[in-house]
Amino acid sequence: MRNLNVIVLLLVFMGLQSCDGNRVYDSYQTVSKSWEKNEIVEFELPQLDSVVPYNLYINVRHTNDYPYSNLFLIGSIKFPNGKIITDTLEYEMAKSDGEWLGTGFSDIKENKLWYKENVRFVEDGTYKVTIQHAMRKNGEVSGVNSLEGITDIGFRIENGSKPEQ
Repeated sequence: MRNLNVIVLLLVFMGLQSCDGNRVYDSYQTVSKSWEKNEIVEFELPQLDSVVPYNLYINVRHTNDYPYSNLFLIGSIKFPNGKIITDTLEYEMAKSDGEWLGTGFSDIKENKLWYKENVRFVEDGTYKVTIQHAMRKNGEVSGVNSLEGITDIGFRIENGSKPEQ
């Protein structure tokens, strides 16, 4: 009987997790054991309604092995016509006392990081999003070649005109 209760509770939890009316696209890619500086994560987006505004997010999963309190990323959107918009982004990953931001009960934390608000995909064709890290140590010019502790990078698109926090 106890096993049945556990199974029912697990199914209810999974059902609640899958109820996400804002989600339009949500995909993850696992990075190498150490996310290499030249390792670019790419997402090919599905065909999207050209009239609807979308909010874009970068999702990052990391372990306690992540050695920094922030994260610098380079995010790019390649349009079907060949135009590319590139942004250098900085996100806080921990509070000043060292407590991790994000969600998760284990040593893996997940962060939903705001990227762009009210984006419309008006061109016909394939859009591609690329993400790579741009971490540097203080006072050093060359970047960190191998970034420890990052396990997965995701890209999420939601309906809406206001970002969800």
